[in-house]
Order: sequence, then structure tokens, then C-alpha cells
Amino acid sequence: MYDVVIIGAGPAGLTAAIYTRRAAKKVLVLEAKVYGGQIVNTLDIENYPAEEHISGYDFATKLYNQAKNLGAEIVFEKVISIEANGKQKKIITTDNVYEAGSVIIATGSENRKLGLPNEDQLVGKGISYCATCDGAFYKNKKVAVVGGGNTALEDALYLADVAEKVYLIHRRSEFRGEDSTVSRLKGKENIQFVLNSNVTKLNAGNKLESIEVASTDGKVRTIEIDGLFVAIGRIPESKAFANLIKLDDAGYIEADEKCHTNVDGIFVAGDSRTKDVRQLVTATSDGAIAATEAVKYISNLS
Repeated sequence: MYDVVIIGAGPAGLTAAIYTRRAAKKVLVLEAKVYGGQIVNTLDIENYPAEEHISGYDFATKLYNQAKNLGAEIVFEKVISIEANGKQKKIITTDNVYEAGSVIIATGSENRKLGLPNEDQLVGKGISYCATCDGAFYKNKKVAVVGGGNTALEDALYLADVAEKVYLIHRRSEFRGEDSTVSRLKGKENIQFVLNSNVTKLNAGNKLESIEVASTDGKVRTIEIDGLFVAIGRIPESKAFANLIKLDDAGYIEADEKCHTNVDGIFVAGDSRTKDVRQLVTATSDGAIAATEAVKYISNLS
């Protein structure tokens, strides 16, 4: 029987482990893959307070070691469901069943990918899913953004102030994002719209060199770029909890700013919850908040 079971060993989950262990609670962290989450793919983190430069792998390893050294138990098993029966929570994995007084879901979300050959291999070598994280590496270079929602539009605006040239590629003739943002984009001389088009091929040696873009009328063109920013949405890792936890239309776990879900004693932290900003610093913030709320909840049970 654990005080807190944390599902996910990314920045949110590991931060929650640190805070719950510092509160002297018995803590188990369950992770389906590897610790660190998506941040391990980031070559250089420059926007985290007090860390001017650190690789995602080093950052994640520091968090992991800190949680372990504080006494958090970390087990690599995939959680397939949660059962809640009043004060008792059962966490079912592919291998075991665990019991806890409270649960923190910190499973994060995955970037929706283009689904093209070599895409995974080129992450950090020309392909990124976060303009604010990696845009500075493309100063005075040529880049492209794929997508038509607000994230893609805002990414293009951000990159226009960094890069020499920005191609904004969208599969339709009109954007799904806000008209005011589109108007601002049209005022940027270094942004070129590539509409009714899809990226169909990635050309690369050791890094991305160019992309092939096919328009709906069948024409194919090659665009030479240094970086490709994919902003076609995210997929939250929440399906395993859909029978118990309330999700929004996009599959994100509904929660307030104190990270409470609709089930007493179950909290959510990080990219899998409803929120406006999904960054490393907000993930760790969520982890601290969810942990604090879980500790309060456990204390009230006794």
C-alpha cells in the first residue's frame, strides 16, 4: 500500500515524486517507457530558470536521480487502468496491481507526427515539435512550419523574428487559427504561405536538407530548409483512464489549476491535462502542485 502512486516519469511525474518524498510519503512511480519523457529528445534546453544550457537527457537524469535518492520507488511497467473505490485506489499494470491512497497521472502527451520515413531519426537534426524550445538554433536560417491551427500560426510568428525565411505549409486553403494572427502573418515579409499542400518527403543526409511538398492539384516542389517545425496537434496519453477520469473533446484530462480531476484523490500533472501552456517549466510546476494537493488529501484520510 502506497501513499501516492505517480503514473509517468517525465518532468511532471518526477517533480511530483520529489515533493511527495520530501513530505515523507511512501511513493511509487510507474513508467511505461524510459524516464524523462519527451524532454530527453531536446539537445539543448535554454528556457528553464537557472539552467542556461543543459541537454534534455542530462536534465531528465538529474531529476530521476534526485527522486531516487530521496527514496522514491520507480518501476518500469505500463499502467492499463485505475479503479477507485472510495479512499482506496487500485492501479493495474500489465504485470501487477498496486494500491494507493492517491494517484497522480503524469503521462504527458505525444506530438502528432507527419508519419513520414526518417521523421523520428531527424528529431533534433532538423525536425522539431516546439518552436519556442528550438527556434533559436535556426537564427538567420530557412525553416518551415506545418499546420493550420493557432499553435502553427504562433510558431510561424515567433520564427519570423528569428529565421531568414519561414514557409507556412497547410493542407487547406484557410487556416483554423485566429484571423487576427493570420493578419499579422501576412504583414511579415519573410513568411510565405504554402496552402493546399502537404509535406510528402523528407530529404536528409546527416540532417534535414529539404522537403518535398505536394499540392492538391498534383504539383510537387522541393523546398530547401534547415529546420521543419511540425505543429499539427498533440495526442494526450489518457485512454487508459477514460472509463474513470473526465476528458475533454481532445482527450485531455479535465482539471483545475490545483490539478484536481473529477475523482477525489486522483490528480493530474503535465501535458496530459487541460491547460494553455505546455512547457518544461509548467510541467514541473504542475508536479509540485499535484504533489502538494495529494499530500493534503492523504493527510485528511488519517
